[in-house]
Amino acid sequence: MRKITVLGLTTAGVFLLATTALVLAGLNDKLAPADVIVVPGNTIMPDGTPSPRLQARLDVALKQFQEHRAPRILVSGATGKEGFDEAASMARYLQSRGVPASAILEDNQGWTTDATARNTALLMRAHGWKTAMVATQYFHVPRFRLALARAGIAVSGNVHAPYFELRDLYSIPRETAGYAVYYSFHH
Repeated sequence: MRKITVLGLTTAGVFLLATTALVLAGLNDKLAPADVIVVPGNTIMPDGTPSPRLQARLDVALKQFQEHRAPRILVSGATGKEGFDEAASMARYLQSRGVPASAILEDNQGWTTDATARNTALLMRAHGWKTAMVATQYFHVPRFRLALARAGIAVSGNVHAPYFELRDLYSIPRETAGYAVYYSFHH
C-alpha cells in the first residue's frame, strides 16, 4: 500500500513541476520580429464582440503590431456555439483599433489548436512567410508553439494576454495534460 502512495505522490509532484514549468514558459514573453502574429480564437459574446479573454489576446497582438514586430496579424477561429465566426469578430475588433484590413488574415476553420496550426502553416507557405509570433493565454502558449513547430513553422516569439481568471485553475492542469498527450502522440 505504501508503494502506491509514494508512486501517487511522485506522479502528483511531477505533474505539479510540469505545470509550473508550463506556466512559467507561457508567462515568459519572447519578443522577436516575425512575419505574422497568430491569435487563436475563443469565445464571442452574444453581441458578436470578442469575450474579455479574447480581447486580451487581441490587445497583446495589437501592441506587437503597433511596435512593428510583425506587419500582419492572423486571426484563427471557427463558428462557436454562439453562432459567430470568431475570426470575423476578431478581425472587426482589430480594425476598430486601427489595424488596416490588408494587414489582417482570417482563418475561419480554426476549430482546434491543431487545425489553427495547420491552416497557419498553409497560409504562411503560400505567402512565403517563415516566422510566426504567438499571442494567446499564458497556459496555452507552450502547446500552441509546439503545434506550430510540428506544422513546420518557426515560432520566433510569444506574448501572453495579461488576463487571469478563476477558470485558469481548470485550464492550467488541462493544458499540462494536453501538452503531454500532444507531445507523445503527435510525433
